[in-house]
Parts: sequence; C-alpha cells; structure tokens
Amino acid sequence: MFSDLIARLNAACTRRAPLVAAIFVLLCAGCVALSVTRLSVTTDTGKMFAANLPWKKRNAEIARLFPQDDNQLVAIIDAKIPEQGRATARELTDILSKDHEHFRSVKDPEDNAFYHSNGFLFLDREDLNSLLDSTVSAQPFLGTLAADPSARGLFGALGLIGEGIKVGQGIPSGFTGALDGFATSLTDAANGHPHDMSWQSLLAGKVADMGSHYQFVVTQPRLDYNSFQPGGAATDAMRAAINKLSFVKAGEATGIITGEVKLNDEEFATVAHGMVLGLVLSLALVAVWLILAVRSIRVILPILLTLICGLLLTTGFAAISVGELNLISVAFAILFVGIAVDFAIQYCVRFRGQRHEDGSHPTLSEALILTGRESGTQIFVAALATAAGFLAFTPTSFVGVAQLGLIAGFGMLIAFICTLTLLPALLVLFRAQIGEGEPGFVFMAPVDHALRHRRKRVLGVFALLGVVGLALMPLLKFDADPLHTKNPNSEGMRALHLLEANPLTTPYSAQVLVPNLTAAAEQAEAFSKLSSVHDVLWLGALVPQDQAAKMAMIQDTASILLPTIVVNHPAPTPDAAAIRAAAVSAAAKLNAVKAQLPAPLERIRAALTTLSTAPDATLIAADKALTRFLPDELQMLRTALQPSTVTIDNIPQDIRQDYILPDGRARLTIHPNGQMSENSVLHTFVNQLHTVSQNIAGPASEITESAHTIVHAFTIAAVSALIMIALILLVALRRLLDTALVMAPLLLSALLTVILIVTVPETLNYANIIALPLLLGVGVSFNIYFVMNWRAGVKGPLTSPTARAVLFSALTTGTAFGSLAASAHPGTASMGRLLLMSLGCTLLCTLIFVPALLPKRPIDEA
Repeated sequence: MFSDLIARLNAACTRRAPLVAAIFVLLCAGCVALSVTRLSVTTDTGKMFAANLPWKKRNAEIARLFPQDDNQLVAIIDAKIPEQGRATARELTDILSKDHEHFRSVKDPEDNAFYHSNGFLFLDREDLNSLLDSTVSAQPFLGTLAADPSARGLFGALGLIGEGIKVGQGIPSGFTGALDGFATSLTDAANGHPHDMSWQSLLAGKVADMGSHYQFVVTQPRLDYNSFQPGGAATDAMRAAINKLSFVKAGEATGIITGEVKLNDEEFATVAHGMVLGLVLSLALVAVWLILAVRSIRVILPILLTLICGLLLTTGFAAISVGELNLISVAFAILFVGIAVDFAIQYCVRFRGQRHEDGSHPTLSEALILTGRESGTQIFVAALATAAGFLAFTPTSFVGVAQLGLIAGFGMLIAFICTLTLLPALLVLFRAQIGEGEPGFVFMAPVDHALRHRRKRVLGVFALLGVVGLALMPLLKFDADPLHTKNPNSEGMRALHLLEANPLTTPYSAQVLVPNLTAAAEQAEAFSKLSSVHDVLWLGALVPQDQAAKMAMIQDTASILLPTIVVNHPAPTPDAAAIRAAAVSAAAKLNAVKAQLPAPLERIRAALTTLSTAPDATLIAADKALTRFLPDELQMLRTALQPSTVTIDNIPQDIRQDYILPDGRARLTIHPNGQMSENSVLHTFVNQLHTVSQNIAGPASEITESAHTIVHAFTIAAVSALIMIALILLVALRRLLDTALVMAPLLLSALLTVILIVTVPETLNYANIIALPLLLGVGVSFNIYFVMNWRAGVKGPLTSPTARAVLFSALTTGTAFGSLAASAHPGTASMGRLLLMSLGCTLLCTLIFVPALLPKRPIDEA
C-alpha cells in the first residue's frame, strides 16, 4: 500500500515538475534568509553540555561571581632578562589601558605595590636568609652604586674590590655568582656587543628563578558578537601594540597572545575553514563518483541539486530549532551530504536500470513511477531508521551531539521528502534517460556464489572478529580534554603550552567555593596534603608565614643597607671621558693585585683594560647596557627592605576581589603537580580533590566531568537508538528474523570499528565520537536495502543494482568524510578518520557479511 502511495506521489511530481521545482526554490530562499539572520556558530566548548548538570552549575556560579576571570585575552611576554620582561609588560599595559575601544580592563598582575613591598616575606626562611646574607655582603658595592648608578659607579665599585684584596680582604662567597655575571657583561660590552645586564639575577641569585619566567598582561576585550571572530579586533590591536614595544622591536623580547577569547577565535577559524573546504570538496568529489555511478549528466545534476536543496532546507531547520551551532553540530552539513546522497543514488541507479519484462525501456514517467514503487518503501524505512539513530541522542546532556542528532535526524526525513518529490521532478525537467546494459555488477556473480556456498566459513570468521572486538572494548580510551582537539600550531595553543610546564600557570587548575575563610583555611590545609597538589591559593595564602622572624631578619638587613642605598642626590649621568677615567682607575687597582685575582675578576680586569681605550660610542653604549635597570633594582630593594605586617584584613581590595566575595564566601584555586595534559595524571588529580570536597569546579574538573557526561550520554543514546531502530524495523518488516538480519551486521560493524580504533590507535574525543550515530545511520540504510531485496526474491545481492548503489553511495560518503580527515583542526581531522573507519567496517559487513548471513531460499538452489 505504501509503495503504491509513493508511486502516485512520483506520478504527481512528474506531471507537475515545474511547480514542484518552483515550490522548492521558494522554500530554499526562505531557509537561506532564516540561516543568514538567525543561525550562528559558537566555539565555546562549555556550551556543548546541558546547563543543569551539577558540574556545569558550579562552573557557571564561579564565572558569575568572579567575572574578571571570564573572556580573557592574555599577552605572554618572554624576555632575555627579567627586567626587560617587566619593562615590556608595563609598556604594553600602558598602551592597552588607553585603548578603550578594544579593551574593558587591562592589568599587569605582578606589577602591584603589595607584592613589591612584601615580596621578601613570601620567601622561605632559608631562601630569605641566603638572599639577605649575599645582599649584606655586597653592601659596600651597593652603596657605591646607589650614590652613582652608572658605569662610572660600577667601575668604581669594582676598583674597591681590588683595594680590598690588596689589604687582605676576601671576596664574600655569596658574591661569586654576581662577579661572573659582571665579567660576562663587561667582556661583551668591551668587545662592542653590549647587552642589558640583569641586576635582579646578579643580586638575587637562585631566588630570582623561583617565579614564572614569563610576564603577563591580562585583559578583558570588548567582543563583537556580530563578527565570526568576536575578539579579532582586540587581538589585532594587542598584536599591533606588541609589535611597537621597544624591546620587541630590538629583538630582546617577544609577545605571544593566548586566553579564552584567542583560543575560541582560532578554533572557529580552523573549524570553519575545514568545514567549508570539506563541504566544497565533498560536493565536487561526489559529482565525480556520481558520474561513475549513474553515467549521465542528466541524472547527476538532479542529484546534486536535490542534495543542495535538502541541505539548505536542513540548514533552515537548524536556524529555527537550535539557532546556534557548536563545534560538533556544525558538521551536520557534511554528514547530510554523506548520508542523503545514498537515498538519491539508490533511487537513480534503480531508475536507470528499469526494464519491462521483455527487456524494452519504459517511458520516463513510467520508469519514475516504477522506481518509486520499487524503492520508495526501502528508502523510507532507511530514512526513518537513520533518523531514529540520530534522534536518540537528542535528549542527552551532551548538547553538542544532541544538536547534531536533532538536525541530522530531521535532515534525513527532509532528504527522503526531497528524494521522492524534487528528484523525480528534476529528472523530468532534465529529460533523464534510462541506462543501457546491466545496471548491477555482473562480474560479481562468482563472489555471490562463493559467499552463498561458503556461508559457515564466512560467518565463522566474522563471528571471531566480533568476539575480538567485544574483548577490546575495555581498551577504548576517551579524551575529553578540549585542548587536545585544537590546532597545536596556532599562536594561542603555542602560548598555552608554554604555561603548562609551570604548576602556577598551568591551564589545568581547579577551584572550590566555600562558605567563609574558616572553611577555606581547613580545606586549603586538607588539599595541600594531597600528593597531586602543588599549592593552594586563597586569601589566607597571601598572609606570609613566620612573619615575625622574617621581619626581624629584614629589619636587621635594612639597618645595614638602607643608610647606604638611600641617596637623595645621586651623581649625574657621566660623559664618555668620566667613564673612561673610571675604567682606567679600576683596571689599575685590579692590575695591582693581578696575581691574586680569581677567574671572574681577571676577566673583569681584562674587560676594563679594553674599555679604557675604547671609542666614546662604545663607552656610552656600555654605560647604557650595564646600568639601564640599576636604578629600578635599587628602588625595588629599598621598597622590599621596608615591608609591613600582612594580615587578611589589610590585603588590598584589588587583590581581595579575586579570592573573597562581599557575602564572605571564599574561593580556593588549586594548582596541580605533574603533566596534566596526560589524562591519567589529570584524573588522579581530580579524584584526589574529590576526597576532600565534591564541589570542585574549574578546568580540571570540567574535563573529567565532561568525559563522564559524554560516556554516559552515548551509552544511554546508543541503547535507545538500537531499540528504536529495532522497533521501526519490526513494524516495517513485520518479521523478527528480518529485523535480526538488519541489526546483526549493524552491531558487527561497530565491533569491527572497535578493533580498528584500538589497533590504529585512535583516541575517542568529544569531536570524533559522532561516528557512532553515523555508523548506525549508514549501517541501517545499507543493510535494509539488501534485506528487503532478499524478501522480494532478488537473487545475487552483489550483482543487483542495489550493490552498485551501495558501493558508490559509500564512496561518496567516504569522500565527504575524507575531506574532514584532511582538516588542520585535530578534532575535525579525528572525526574524519573515525568516520572513515566506521564507514569501511559498515561497507565490509554490508557487502560480505550480509550476503553470507541471508538464509538460503529454494530459489537460491536454482
């Protein structure tokens, strides 16, 4: 009955072909308008999960309460010496702070008076004692430099060392490292290659290396959501500012940009480029396969036009139903082309093979009506089962695939409607012709015969492979880290990898919100005891420990140093003659004790001797390079030697707001130990945190929780999809055996895909896991055709037109997915690879396993 209905529908469309085509043109125009005005794309991976999930609520709450951490664009400054990095960060901060068009806020986190004043208090007592001892040892040296912060003062101080050696004074052991640094810088300057000298590294020693090697400028840009890259203008403004920085232009520093905004913009650019290129390549290569499949331009053009029309209608549906595509649902276009083309190929291959019983060709209208009657039911069941496979994912909490399931599910129904209405109308308008010769693969008859007569052996081999696939299922690995699906060569990701090695800057931190500071102190202590935790940052952590003892140590040092390094009127900047005179004097003093000089001082003596006869320009350049950062370093030392007692109450508000809310609730940020980009290390870190609190938020928790959400969603959806498909097949086929004949190869192809995933290997991630619904969709389509042909009494499955249609349908689908595999975006590329694997397994089961599986009939013995 349904076959007759399809036949009548085909007849009506062929009689009114121009009207049908006109209706679809109007529908497509409307859908294009809808798509342009209502459809957008987001690269925010956080939007791929339902907002009502507990872990999503925790993250959303923290983002709402601490908005200063949201939508950041960060410049990472890498300089040859710390002072250059600090000066570059300050210069960039000053430039961007004036750019109110592109930035809402700009700050240099480390350039804060609180940290400058109390920096010594945050050192361990052992490190602090070592630093203060070496600083006191250098007191005469520093005093001379404070009075004359120039090369003249530096040379004079070096001359004092020679005088001290002459009267029998030794060189303090803590000063040896500084002398090595002076020797290197002086030698380079004397040789005409001056470079800025780091006084921080010379005076602080190993303590200077305790923090991050990088400087950061953290901004919140103004985002333009009407642009495909909302942060693009701000990023361009930041890049332009970086390129203007003095040390960047001199090649002494570099600036690289990262942050949530930068990563999202890069993600969209890479994905969009891959999807657009993939779609264009898919349509072009599909046309090539269609030439081989139907061998008539009058048939190929209607198929392509039907595909494009169906795609536009599906896009219009997406605009109405979801409005905003994500990084997974944006793949619906290529999936539509890959699967919907199967319906059109099945229809047209059978149309081209229509014959009367006497072998004569029917008329165009007769052929279309016969094709509709013969294939309409099969295509409808295939479309319905495929749609069910996709729609099963719609109710899950994994919004990314839920959206894809909704769009692709209805897209299959749209494709069915287009195939049975628009396609026959276009075939009439293009005056398509019936094909010549046999429509199927006649040369496959021996293979058909072999498969039918060696059924047990073939089925035994596939059964063994199925068992292997089942055994390998526990070895499947799922990686929910969104950073692993981004392009590692993009600027934002290269910058992020620089931060990953340092526990204090790693993007894999965790956060927890507690009722008050008392609870914060308790939980901070508990978290700190965990082996996977590097440190816990909270408001109380900004109150240094052992302050009384450290203050006493600092005050003792200050009583010695401050009287000599606080100089109200330092000497004026010297000219070349004054610098030369100082070099001559220092060289003479060191020459007097030449035999007693250690290696660093001998190098310094030789450099001073060279400088004493150098041209004026060399002396001026040496003065600038050697003492550029000396005044700032002396001022920082003066400030650090005058700290004040720190309490939770007197921590400045600009710092407090990152740790405590007006209602008293406090935030803890937990930094991990280890290589957190490794899934096992990440999961261990989060699991240990859960032993202290279940209310963990932040990137580390988000990655592990999203993995659990995805696996659970796919488990439920896969079971639901299989049940729905089975019910549809039972209703359509009305026989349990026939339903089993369709479902068995479907399950087997999934197990074969498991074997490939483990063997290749290919890690599952949130992008490529959509291969599962596709496997269900394509597998059901292919298998239904063969089983329904078998029910209709067709002999030789591989020689039938269906086999030809299935093969070329698989090739066109594989072409679409292969274009994804070539994407520069790792997530998209992994999606393409896994789709190709699943398609290959599906095709193998359809063309080899299904013909062997189909029970023998009396007619097969003839």
